[in-house]
Amino acid sequence: MVSIMETISFIFWLLVIPFCIGMIPANFIPPAKRSPGFVLLSGYFGMWALFEIAAVPAVLWVKYDNFRTASAVFTVLALSGAAAGVWLMYRNHRAGKPGLVMGRSGGYGLLGGTEATGDTSVRTAGGWRGRMRAFMGCLSPAGWMEWLLFFALLGFQLYKAVAFASFDGDDAYYVVESLIAQESDVMYRILPYTGRPTDLDVRHALAVFPMWVAFVSVRAGVHATIVSHVVMPLVLIPLTYLLYFEIGRQLFGRPPQTGGRQDVVGKAQEKGDSVFHRENLPVFMIIMAMFQIFGNVSIYTNETFFLTRTWQGKAVAGALVIPALLWVFLQLFDKDITKNDNDVRNGRANAGIWMLFVLVHMTAGVCSSIAVFLVCILTALTAFCLAVVQRDFKVILKMGTACVPSVVYMGIYVVVAYSYLL
Repeated sequence: MVSIMETISFIFWLLVIPFCIGMIPANFIPPAKRSPGFVLLSGYFGMWALFEIAAVPAVLWVKYDNFRTASAVFTVLALSGAAAGVWLMYRNHRAGKPGLVMGRSGGYGLLGGTEATGDTSVRTAGGWRGRMRAFMGCLSPAGWMEWLLFFALLGFQLYKAVAFASFDGDDAYYVVESLIAQESDVMYRILPYTGRPTDLDVRHALAVFPMWVAFVSVRAGVHATIVSHVVMPLVLIPLTYLLYFEIGRQLFGRPPQTGGRQDVVGKAQEKGDSVFHRENLPVFMIIMAMFQIFGNVSIYTNETFFLTRTWQGKAVAGALVIPALLWVFLQLFDKDITKNDNDVRNGRANAGIWMLFVLVHMTAGVCSSIAVFLVCILTALTAFCLAVVQRDFKVILKMGTACVPSVVYMGIYVVVAYSYLL
């Protein structure tokens, strides 16, 4: 059984630290875009990006005790990032500015935006109790049933992922690499199959997600295999659905734009314009959950990796990183929510979103080397399409600049992998 101290360690490193780090990007986006989901997701991507900064140089240039070195550097970076997030939150509070977690009234509510109807009670009600009462009051009986069904599906997936843990051949490499790092303080210097010293395995060495699992295991004092097969599904599966929730809020979170007139809202819904209404959000979540449950049509599908190999970096890349990139695109080019915001006129509307964009690219390198190539291709195609549609080729320059960390990562990979040809 996991002790109280181990549970506290997990909560600290898997919830408190990423949430505090996530307040840094939240400080640089319009208050209407802020939400607890944005803070936690951006915090995780920020945390993984910091781990890449700490671990990749240690893997390449520190031969002995490189895991201990990377852990020490990452601990300093993570605690510093969390402290910076807390300081930004405190500064905003003292200055009377909108909070970094909930933002201001109007814009996106807890279930989605309500600016069209003028309903800002979800944000303006006093305290968290008032917000929860407003949140529950805006749900219809059908909405309650839909959300209960979704959480039942989520609970079923979590139960199956933990109680019926899947073991495959990749565990002999990835989980054992985490265990070797936990017990021997070295990364990718011992061959998992034989336990003998080996040269640097370039194919896997730059994808340091197993080393992050080892770091969490060391800080909590729990065996890396238990963390991989039990703790990681309980963290990464809900985190992925939180990302789907944020994507759904972006797609279905706002009623038709009607200037706050109730009569216009009713007429718009009669015309069928309510397809983007927030009531479709739980239906979207149910559909995504059903796709995950019944997506095991082969051993190579994203759904199969999501539920049976949750702790592997390539599963995180497919289930979390690539959808996160789509989420960032939706936020970057959403003009409606920020068109009346003062930050737009000051040129600071999407600075935090661009920051998140870079962090997602860096997280791709943490998860899988091939994921870096995939996110760069997806970014390039999206930039080209947007440049044509918007007739603004500066989009290509902006998105290309955000891909610089991925280009540097691929350059390091090529140099290390093919240096013998030079």
